[in-house]
Formats: sequence, C-alpha cells, structure tokens
Amino acid sequence: MSEFKPYVPLKTNMKEFSFKAILLGVILTMILGAANTYLGMTAGMTVAATFPAAVIAMAFMRLFKGTILEENLARTTGAVGEALAAGAVFVIPAFVLSGVWTKFNVVQSTLLMLLGGILGVLFVIILRKTLVEDQTLPYPESVACAEIVKAGQKGSTGAGLVFSTMGLAALIELFKNEDGITIVKSAFKGLLSFGRSTISLLDPNSRVISVGERLAEFKQDGRMFLQSPKSSPAFLGVGYIIGFRLAAITFSGGVFGWLFLMPVVLFLMSQDLSFFAADGSWFEIAKSAYNATVKPIAVGGMLVGSFYTLFSMRKNLISGISKGIKDVTKAGKSQEKVSRIDKDAPFGMIMLAIGILIIAMVVIFQQVIQTPSNPGWGGAAGSALVMALAGFLFAAVAGYLVGLIGSSSNPISGLALTTLLISALLMVLLGLKGNAGIAATIAVAAVVACVVGVAGDMLQDWKVGHILGGTPWKMQIGGIVGVIAAALVLVWPIILLDNVPGDPMAHNIGTDSLPAPQASLMAMMAKGIVGGQMAWPLVVAGMFFAIALILIKSPSPMLIAVGMYLPFSTTFAIFIGGIIKYAMDKGAEKVADKKADVAKIKGKDRESFVKKIMEKAENHGLLLASGLVAGEALTGILLAGLVALKVNLNELLGNTPMLADGPLGVILYFVVIGALAYLMIRIPVQFVTRSND
Repeated sequence: MSEFKPYVPLKTNMKEFSFKAILLGVILTMILGAANTYLGMTAGMTVAATFPAAVIAMAFMRLFKGTILEENLARTTGAVGEALAAGAVFVIPAFVLSGVWTKFNVVQSTLLMLLGGILGVLFVIILRKTLVEDQTLPYPESVACAEIVKAGQKGSTGAGLVFSTMGLAALIELFKNEDGITIVKSAFKGLLSFGRSTISLLDPNSRVISVGERLAEFKQDGRMFLQSPKSSPAFLGVGYIIGFRLAAITFSGGVFGWLFLMPVVLFLMSQDLSFFAADGSWFEIAKSAYNATVKPIAVGGMLVGSFYTLFSMRKNLISGISKGIKDVTKAGKSQEKVSRIDKDAPFGMIMLAIGILIIAMVVIFQQVIQTPSNPGWGGAAGSALVMALAGFLFAAVAGYLVGLIGSSSNPISGLALTTLLISALLMVLLGLKGNAGIAATIAVAAVVACVVGVAGDMLQDWKVGHILGGTPWKMQIGGIVGVIAAALVLVWPIILLDNVPGDPMAHNIGTDSLPAPQASLMAMMAKGIVGGQMAWPLVVAGMFFAIALILIKSPSPMLIAVGMYLPFSTTFAIFIGGIIKYAMDKGAEKVADKKADVAKIKGKDRESFVKKIMEKAENHGLLLASGLVAGEALTGILLAGLVALKVNLNELLGNTPMLADGPLGVILYFVVIGALAYLMIRIPVQFVTRSND
C-alpha cells in the first residue's frame, strides 16, 4: 500500500491554529447549532453542518488571507455545533415533555450538553488514529467535503450561493411566520366529511346481535383531516438533502398516520368527539385525538424501528465496539516519533480529563435526581457508570458508522434510546421511581446523545483534516472550544422556541409547530418504564406495526414511524423537496449524457464521467439547500426572540395575519413553492452545464 500523502505536505510550515480561525469557528458553531436546534424540533432531523461550515470558512478566511489549514480548523470548530444540537434536541426537551421540569433548567441543560459534548471529543481522540486511518472505511461525506475545499483553493468557494439562499429563506420566513409580517399562507387545511354510516355486528346467522331491545348497531360520522405541504424553505431543503427515497419513506408515515389511521379514529370516536366539537372546532379536536391515539402508536413504531436500525448494523456495531476496546489498550504505548498529522493530544491528559468529567457527572446527576427524602447519590453513581460505558462504546460505534455512511446517517436517537432503556431499568432496580428516576434516566440519555453526536461529527471532520494535512491535536482543541461555545448558547434557542406568549407555564414543544418527536419518544419511554405511565395497548400496537414492516422488508421502519409522529404538512413538504431533488438529478443526468456524447466517451469511462458531473450538481444543490435550511431556522429563532421581548411585528406595522388567508396569501403560497422548486432545479443544472469537465 502506498504511503498516504496529505494535500498540504508534511514538511510545509503553514499557519494553522490562529485566533481568527477559532473565532470564526466559534461563531459558526453557535449559528449552525441554533439552526439545527430549530430543525431538530420541527422536522425531527438535522442536517450535517460540515459542508456549509466548509464553504463559509473558505469565504471568510479568504478575506483575511487565511491558509487552507486555518480554514480547516474553523470548519472543524464550527461544524460541531450541529452535532451537539442533534444530541441535545433529541433528548433534553423530554425533561419538560415528561413533566419533570415545569420550565427549562438553564444550568443543568447547559452542563449536560457541555460535559456530554466534551466527553464525545475525548472518547474519539482515543479512537482517532485507528478509525481515521482505516483504509476500509470510505468516509463518503469527508472525502466529498475535502474535494470541495481543494476545489475552493482554485476558484469559487460556493459561499455566495449559501448566503444568497439563506437571505431568500429568511425573507420568506419573515413574511410567512405568524410572529413576523404574515402575508404568505403557510399551509391549507380542510375537513372532508363522508356523512353518517351504520356499523352492524352480526351473529353466525347473519342477524344483528341484540341484547333485549338494544341492537348492536352503531351510527358514526366519517371525516378526514386534509393538509397541504408547508411553504417552508427549510422543509423543502431537508427533503432535497435526504433525497427522494428517504423523503418518500418519511411521507409514507404521514400518509399512514393522517390518511389511514386518523379517519379510522375520527369514525370510531365520532359520537364522543362531536360533543367536544359542538362549537365547530373540529380541527383542534382532530389534532387532539391524533395526539392521544396515533402518536402512541408512532412511539411504538419508533421504539422497534430504533432497535431494528441498530440490529441491521450489528456487524458494524460489533466491529466499532471491538476497535474501541483495542484502541484503549494501544493508546499511549507507542514511543515512536510521529509526524505532524499523527500528533494527538497527550493520552495521559485525555484519560485524566475523562475521569474528572465522570466524577463531575456524578455530582450533576445527583443534583438532577435528589429529593427531600433521597439524596440520590446511589442513583447518581449508577447513572454515571451507565453513561461512561455506553458513552464510550457508542462513541466508537458512531465513529465507525460515520466512516461507513457519513454523519448524516449517524443513529443518534437509536443509540440514545438504547441507553435510556438500560438506565430506566437500572433506576427500577435501584428503587428510584417517580420524577427522580425519570429525571436520572433522561439525563443519562441526554449525555450519551451528545457524546454520540459529537463523536461522529468529530471523526468526520478529522478525516477531512487528515486528507488536507491538518494537525490532529490542534483540531481536537478546536472541537472542544466549539463544544463549549455551542453548549453555552443552545439552551436559549430551545427556550425561545418553547415560549408561549402570555402564558409562562405553557409549552410550545410537543405541539404541531414544535413536535420534537425523538424527545417525545424519550419522555414517554422514561415515564412508561420508571413512572409506570404508558398507553401500552397503543404502544404495543405500534410495535407490532413496525414488526410487520420489518417482515415485509419495508425500508426504514424508524423513518416511517417518525413520519407518523410529525404534522402531515411537514412530511408533505419534505416529500415535495425530495421530488424536486429527483427532478434535478434527472436534469443533471441529461447534461452529463450530452457532454459525454459530445466528447465521445463510452463504456466505463462514460459511467465515471456521468457520475462525476452528477456529484458536482449534487454538491452544488447541497449548498443551496443548506442555505435554505439555515436561513429559515435562524429567522424563526430571531422572531421567537422578538416574541419573548413582547415585540409583535404584525401589530407594529398594522398588519393582520388574516391577510395571509386572503387571495394575496394564497397566491404567494404557490409563488414561494414554485420559485423555490425552480431555483433548486435550475441552479445546480446550470452549474454543471457551464462547468468545464
């Protein structure tokens, strides 16, 4: 095997660790982390920040005459905020959703994110050499990002595209959001009535069963709740990023939940629900019925789906765990002189820091779970032990999976749920029940989710740095700095988005506008196991539904269950984004075929040529979609901040949100979706049409 040669030669003396690189990384980690906090709680998923962080770092470093290694450090520091946000929003809102907290505890939330994120960095420092240098791991997203950075040294960085689409999405969100200047309709909804039907129960002789004079006949009214896709740049961008197949799978869950199960619920419960909908509020009643009946079924599906996802990866999981254990025995033993691109932070200091953080976790867990009758030290020590073991093993798993399939497919929620179940059972064995046991269970899962998210992201970014010629210990310090910066601010976007104007005790999390599906799952499981509160018949039904999907080899039962949990207008918009991506792919493929015909390329060379052009279009489209996601997310958070400050833009400007329901709002709804679809297809296709290949 030939010796590895980084893009920046080993003996090159180039500026790398600088104040401007760290400062830019800190700003990026806070911004991208906040954007993904919004996305994680509204769409139930996050998008990798490696690509937008790379292009923004290139653009700004170029203004200040920065080197490629400074760009690399800024990107590494900046991208970790998204990973920490994913771990945080998938679990920490469960404290509120479970009723353990009446409002978010800023200090405890920050400490859980901070220590979980730093542990994620420290754990994978031990694993870095083996996983990053393993030639059997393709690191698809790392390689693609490194190619973008290399291309950026020769020409355009793509930052202009990211910033322009961020601005466009921000403008749309300003005029669409109820807390902005509302003139664009967000989505349409309607209730389709089927009239009254009669259900008769028959005996073996085909006669209606009766008891006395009462016949087993039931008259029910049929209804179906219909919704259009949201005119959301972020959700269209998410569907575009994950592609048509995954977008369709997510939407199938929405179809099953809202267009199959929901009509059944409304039909069977119509007489009971009619009493509460006497004032004509069928929309609210329908959503409440969905939350009470279909969502627990979705939770059961997510539970089985999570474990099936892990089971389907079992060989890679076992390999990742075994690699992690071997690396612990190897780390720190080598006395050989190492090159610049092999220098990690000192092993002894890493192990000491891990030990200190585990002790700190015991103290934090004790603060979370203590009650007047129980100081909670036993539960805290047990929780810290579970956290440390699960955290390290799952950090190895996350790193290995990122090497195989990229950080976008890092199963954070599945690994966190596994930890939550182990922790919940431990709490039951220790006799720690009620809110204290639920709090301890969620706290352990929160830390491990942050560990897993950060571990996967760090290894992806360190692989990019390895290809480019970055120094590991400098990137590791950058990662820790990024985690600290993100942890100090991420709880505030969560609090702002959760805020309900005029009612300090109410919560927005768990509603249609902020469903937080993974956190809802964590809350329900913790309450069900530790607190004994669970709608088990519906959850078990959902579990068997997921098992049926597995038996027919349905793709991603977990994603289908998440689609059932999310609002239909959200999954519909994600699906539209997937369709747009499919259309773009077809357009790019036609361009590639034409270019191949002109150049008279045939056979395998043609396949390689077409693939290269389509990858260029996909990467360009990825930057465009990332800008749309970030622009809407950041504007949504800013508008939530204005609401917290009791600033109402509609009132200030004399606008009424009713305007969005009029003809102008309807027209703008279709203009927004049509214009975004056009741009998301046209721009990448034009880019590869004009490129010289």
